[in-house]
Amino acid sequence: MNGFEQHELGFPGARRANLKLRRGIYLLPSSMTVANMLCGFYAVMATLKGGGTDIDNAAKAIGLAILFDSFDGFVARATGTSSEFGKQFDSLADMVSFGIAPAALAFSWGVRGIAETDFLDIRRLHQIGWWVALSFVICCAWRLARFNIQGMAPGSGSKFFVGLPCPAAAGLIAATVHAIKTPIEDWRWSVVWMLVVIADAALMSSTVRYRSFKDLPMAARQKSVFVIVIGLLVWLIVVYSEVVLMIIATTFVASGITLYLIRTVRHYLVSHPAKT
Repeated sequence: MNGFEQHELGFPGARRANLKLRRGIYLLPSSMTVANMLCGFYAVMATLKGGGTDIDNAAKAIGLAILFDSFDGFVARATGTSSEFGKQFDSLADMVSFGIAPAALAFSWGVRGIAETDFLDIRRLHQIGWWVALSFVICCAWRLARFNIQGMAPGSGSKFFVGLPCPAAAGLIAATVHAIKTPIEDWRWSVVWMLVVIADAALMSSTVRYRSFKDLPMAARQKSVFVIVIGLLVWLIVVYSEVVLMIIATTFVASGITLYLIRTVRHYLVSHPAKT
Protein backbone atom coordinates (compact mmCIF):
# COMPACT_ATOMS: atom_id res chain seq x y z
CA MET A 1 0.00 0.00 0.00
CA ASN A 2 2.84 2.37 0.87
CA GLY A 3 4.52 1.65 -2.43
CA PHE A 4 1.25 2.37 -4.26
CA GLU A 5 0.78 5.68 -2.41
CA GLN A 6 4.34 6.80 -3.13
CA HIS A 7 3.80 6.03 -6.81
CA GLU A 8 0.65 8.12 -6.92
CA LEU A 9 2.31 11.06 -5.14
CA GLY A 10 4.73 11.56 -8.04
CA PHE A 11 4.08 14.46 -10.39
CA PRO A 12 2.44 13.37 -13.66
CA GLY A 13 4.93 13.45 -16.53
CA ALA A 14 7.96 13.92 -14.23
CA ARG A 15 9.55 10.67 -15.38
CA ARG A 16 9.03 11.62 -19.03
CA ALA A 17 10.48 15.10 -18.47
CA ASN A 18 13.51 13.62 -16.71
CA LEU A 19 14.05 11.22 -19.62
CA LYS A 20 13.90 14.09 -22.11
CA LEU A 21 16.34 16.10 -19.98
CA ARG A 22 18.84 13.23 -19.86
CA ARG A 23 18.44 12.68 -23.60
CA GLY A 24 19.12 16.38 -24.19
CA ILE A 25 22.22 16.24 -21.97
CA TYR A 26 23.57 13.29 -23.97
CA LEU A 27 22.86 15.08 -27.25
CA LEU A 28 24.80 18.18 -26.16
CA PRO A 29 28.35 16.78 -26.57
CA SER A 30 27.28 14.99 -29.76
CA SER A 31 26.08 18.29 -31.21
CA MET A 32 29.54 19.72 -30.52
CA THR A 33 31.04 16.75 -32.36
CA VAL A 34 28.74 17.37 -35.33
CA ALA A 35 29.84 21.02 -35.37
CA ASN A 36 33.45 19.82 -35.33
CA MET A 37 32.79 17.57 -38.33
CA LEU A 38 30.93 20.34 -40.15
CA CYS A 39 33.92 22.65 -39.80
CA GLY A 40 36.23 19.93 -41.11
CA PHE A 41 33.98 19.25 -44.09
CA TYR A 42 33.78 22.97 -44.87
CA ALA A 43 37.59 23.20 -44.67
CA VAL A 44 37.93 20.43 -47.26
CA MET A 45 35.41 22.05 -49.62
CA ALA A 46 37.01 25.50 -49.25
CA THR A 47 40.43 23.99 -49.94
CA LEU A 48 39.13 22.38 -53.13
CA LYS A 49 37.97 25.80 -54.37
CA GLY A 50 41.59 26.91 -54.04
CA GLY A 51 41.24 30.70 -53.90
CA GLY A 52 43.33 32.78 -51.50
CA THR A 53 40.33 33.69 -49.36
CA ASP A 54 39.03 30.11 -49.51
CA ILE A 55 42.35 28.74 -48.24
CA ASP A 56 42.34 31.18 -45.32
CA ASN A 57 38.71 30.31 -44.54
CA ALA A 58 39.68 26.62 -44.53
CA ALA A 59 42.39 27.36 -41.96
CA LYS A 60 39.88 29.29 -39.82
CA ALA A 61 37.39 26.40 -40.06
CA ILE A 62 40.01 23.98 -38.72
CA GLY A 63 40.60 26.40 -35.84
CA LEU A 64 36.86 26.38 -35.06
CA ALA A 65 36.87 22.58 -35.24
CA ILE A 66 39.58 22.54 -32.55
CA LEU A 67 37.39 24.77 -30.39
CA PHE A 68 34.33 22.51 -30.79
CA ASP A 69 36.44 19.41 -30.15
CA SER A 70 37.64 20.91 -26.85
CA PHE A 71 34.09 21.80 -25.85
CA ASP A 72 32.57 18.39 -26.54
CA GLY A 73 35.07 16.65 -24.27
CA PHE A 74 34.65 19.25 -21.53
CA VAL A 75 30.84 19.08 -21.72
CA ALA A 76 30.85 15.26 -21.66
CA ARG A 77 33.08 15.19 -18.57
CA ALA A 78 31.20 17.99 -16.80
CA THR A 79 27.76 16.40 -17.35
CA GLY A 80 28.91 12.80 -16.85
CA THR A 81 27.68 11.80 -20.31
CA SER A 82 30.86 10.18 -21.65
CA SER A 83 30.04 7.03 -23.61
CA GLU A 84 31.70 4.57 -25.96
CA PHE A 85 29.50 5.82 -28.80
CA GLY A 86 30.56 9.41 -28.16
CA LYS A 87 34.20 8.33 -28.07
CA GLN A 88 34.00 6.60 -31.45
CA PHE A 89 31.88 9.36 -33.00
CA ASP A 90 34.40 11.96 -31.84
CA SER A 91 37.26 9.98 -33.40
CA LEU A 92 35.49 9.86 -36.76
CA ALA A 93 34.88 13.61 -36.63
CA ASP A 94 38.53 14.19 -35.69
CA MET A 95 39.63 12.12 -38.68
CA VAL A 96 37.78 14.53 -40.97
CA SER A 97 38.72 17.78 -39.24
CA PHE A 98 42.26 17.01 -38.09
CA GLY A 99 43.37 14.40 -40.62
CA ILE A 100 41.87 14.88 -44.07
CA ALA A 101 41.19 18.65 -43.90
CA PRO A 102 44.69 19.78 -42.80
CA ALA A 103 46.37 17.31 -45.18
CA ALA A 104 44.42 18.73 -48.12
CA LEU A 105 45.13 22.25 -46.90
CA ALA A 106 48.86 21.57 -46.53
CA PHE A 107 49.08 20.22 -50.09
CA SER A 108 46.96 22.95 -51.66
CA TRP A 109 48.77 25.82 -49.91
CA GLY A 110 52.31 24.51 -49.89
CA VAL A 111 52.73 22.36 -53.01
CA ARG A 112 50.04 22.86 -55.64
CA GLY A 113 50.93 26.48 -56.49
CA ILE A 114 54.65 26.00 -57.16
CA ALA A 115 55.86 27.93 -60.20
CA GLU A 116 57.31 25.98 -63.13
CA THR A 117 61.14 25.91 -63.37
CA ASP A 118 63.71 24.36 -65.71
CA PHE A 119 65.62 22.95 -62.75
CA LEU A 120 62.88 20.79 -61.28
CA ASP A 121 60.07 18.55 -62.53
CA ILE A 122 57.00 20.03 -60.82
CA ARG A 123 54.98 16.86 -61.37
CA ARG A 124 57.50 14.86 -59.34
CA LEU A 125 57.31 17.38 -56.50
CA HIS A 126 53.50 17.20 -56.62
CA GLN A 127 53.71 13.43 -56.25
CA ILE A 128 55.98 13.79 -53.23
CA GLY A 129 53.55 16.33 -51.75
CA TRP A 130 50.69 13.91 -52.29
CA TRP A 131 52.54 11.20 -50.35
CA VAL A 132 53.40 13.67 -47.58
CA ALA A 133 49.72 14.58 -47.23
CA LEU A 134 48.76 10.91 -47.17
CA SER A 135 51.37 10.25 -44.47
CA PHE A 136 49.77 12.95 -42.34
CA VAL A 137 46.34 11.33 -42.72
CA ILE A 138 47.74 7.88 -41.83
CA CYS A 139 49.55 9.19 -38.74
CA CYS A 140 46.36 10.95 -37.62
CA ALA A 141 44.37 7.71 -37.93
CA TRP A 142 47.16 5.85 -36.09
CA ARG A 143 47.14 8.43 -33.29
CA LEU A 144 43.35 8.27 -32.87
CA ALA A 145 43.27 4.46 -32.86
CA ARG A 146 46.08 4.27 -30.31
CA PHE A 147 44.36 6.78 -28.05
CA ASN A 148 41.07 4.85 -28.18
CA ILE A 149 42.89 1.69 -27.05
CA GLN A 150 45.60 2.99 -24.69
CA GLY A 151 44.20 6.29 -23.49
CA MET A 152 46.45 8.77 -21.71
CA ALA A 153 50.13 8.32 -20.88
CA PRO A 154 50.67 5.47 -18.35
CA GLY A 155 51.16 6.63 -14.78
CA SER A 156 50.18 10.25 -15.49
CA GLY A 157 46.46 10.06 -14.82
CA SER A 158 44.97 12.54 -17.25
CA LYS A 159 47.92 14.95 -17.34
CA PHE A 160 49.73 13.84 -20.50
CA PHE A 161 48.95 12.59 -24.00
CA VAL A 162 51.17 10.08 -25.76
CA GLY A 163 52.17 11.75 -29.00
CA LEU A 164 51.14 15.12 -30.36
CA PRO A 165 47.33 15.41 -30.22
CA CYS A 166 45.68 15.49 -33.65
CA PRO A 167 44.02 18.90 -33.05
CA ALA A 168 47.41 20.41 -32.19
CA ALA A 169 49.02 18.89 -35.30
CA ALA A 170 46.21 20.25 -37.47
CA GLY A 171 46.41 23.55 -35.61
CA LEU A 172 50.06 24.00 -36.56
CA ILE A 173 49.21 23.67 -40.26
CA ALA A 174 46.13 25.89 -40.01
CA ALA A 175 47.95 28.56 -37.98
CA THR A 176 50.82 28.68 -40.47
CA VAL A 177 48.48 29.04 -43.44
CA HIS A 178 46.41 31.68 -41.62
CA ALA A 179 49.53 33.66 -40.63
CA ILE A 180 51.24 33.70 -44.05
CA LYS A 181 48.14 33.41 -46.28
CA THR A 182 49.95 33.69 -49.63
CA PRO A 183 50.45 30.18 -51.07
CA ILE A 184 54.01 28.96 -51.58
CA GLU A 185 55.39 29.34 -55.09
CA ASP A 186 59.11 28.71 -54.57
CA TRP A 187 59.94 24.97 -54.68
CA ARG A 188 62.62 25.37 -52.01
CA TRP A 189 60.12 26.71 -49.50
CA SER A 190 57.76 23.95 -50.58
CA VAL A 191 60.37 21.35 -49.62
CA VAL A 192 60.79 23.04 -46.21
CA TRP A 193 57.02 23.01 -45.78
CA MET A 194 56.77 19.30 -46.59
CA LEU A 195 59.48 18.57 -44.01
CA VAL A 196 57.45 20.50 -41.43
CA VAL A 197 54.32 18.50 -42.28
CA ILE A 198 56.26 15.20 -42.07
CA ALA A 199 57.67 16.18 -38.67
CA ASP A 200 54.18 17.19 -37.54
CA ALA A 201 52.84 13.80 -38.61
CA ALA A 202 55.73 11.91 -36.99
CA LEU A 203 55.09 13.64 -33.66
CA MET A 204 51.50 12.37 -33.71
CA SER A 205 52.62 8.75 -33.94
CA SER A 206 55.56 9.23 -31.57
CA THR A 207 55.73 8.55 -27.82
CA VAL A 208 56.59 12.16 -26.97
CA ARG A 209 54.38 13.31 -24.10
CA TYR A 210 52.25 16.44 -24.34
CA ARG A 211 50.38 18.17 -21.55
CA SER A 212 46.62 17.65 -21.78
CA PHE A 213 45.49 20.35 -19.28
CA LYS A 214 42.57 18.06 -18.36
CA ASP A 215 43.68 18.13 -14.74
CA LEU A 216 43.08 21.86 -14.46
CA PRO A 217 40.02 22.60 -12.27
CA MET A 218 38.17 24.63 -14.89
CA ALA A 219 34.78 24.03 -13.26
CA ALA A 220 36.01 25.23 -9.86
CA ARG A 221 35.96 28.82 -8.70
CA GLN A 222 38.94 30.71 -10.12
CA LYS A 223 40.69 33.90 -9.08
CA SER A 224 39.70 37.08 -10.86
CA VAL A 225 43.22 37.35 -12.32
CA PHE A 226 42.68 34.06 -14.17
CA VAL A 227 39.47 35.39 -15.75
CA ILE A 228 41.28 38.58 -16.80
CA VAL A 229 44.11 36.58 -18.40
CA ILE A 230 41.63 34.42 -20.34
CA GLY A 231 39.74 37.51 -21.49
CA LEU A 232 42.99 39.17 -22.59
CA LEU A 233 44.02 36.05 -24.50
CA VAL A 234 40.67 35.91 -26.31
CA TRP A 235 41.01 39.59 -27.23
CA LEU A 236 44.53 39.04 -28.58
CA ILE A 237 43.35 36.09 -30.66
CA VAL A 238 40.49 38.13 -32.14
CA VAL A 239 42.60 41.20 -32.92
CA TYR A 240 45.98 39.61 -33.75
CA SER A 241 44.90 36.11 -34.72
CA GLU A 242 47.69 35.52 -37.25
CA VAL A 243 50.55 36.14 -34.84
CA VAL A 244 48.96 34.87 -31.61
CA LEU A 245 47.66 31.58 -33.02
CA MET A 246 51.02 30.91 -34.67
CA ILE A 247 52.81 31.47 -31.35
CA ILE A 248 50.36 29.23 -29.47
CA ALA A 249 50.61 26.41 -32.03
CA THR A 250 54.40 26.42 -32.31
CA THR A 251 54.91 26.80 -28.55
CA PHE A 252 52.71 23.80 -27.77
CA VAL A 253 54.39 21.61 -30.39
CA ALA A 254 57.85 22.68 -29.19
CA SER A 255 56.92 22.13 -25.52
CA GLY A 256 56.62 18.36 -25.93
CA ILE A 257 59.94 18.13 -27.78
CA THR A 258 61.64 20.28 -25.13
CA LEU A 259 60.31 18.19 -22.25
CA TYR A 260 61.31 15.01 -24.08
CA LEU A 261 64.88 16.27 -24.52
CA ILE A 262 65.06 17.33 -20.85
CA ARG A 263 63.85 13.89 -19.69
CA THR A 264 66.33 12.16 -22.02
CA VAL A 265 69.28 14.21 -20.76
CA ARG A 266 68.20 13.76 -17.13
CA HIS A 267 67.86 10.00 -17.60
CA TYR A 268 71.30 9.85 -19.22
CA LEU A 269 72.91 11.82 -16.39
CA VAL A 270 71.29 9.56 -13.76
CA SER A 271 72.30 6.35 -15.52
CA HIS A 272 75.81 7.64 -16.34
CA PRO A 273 77.00 9.57 -13.29
CA ALA A 274 80.11 11.71 -13.67
CA LYS A 275 83.28 9.95 -12.59
CA THR A 276 85.43 11.74 -10.04
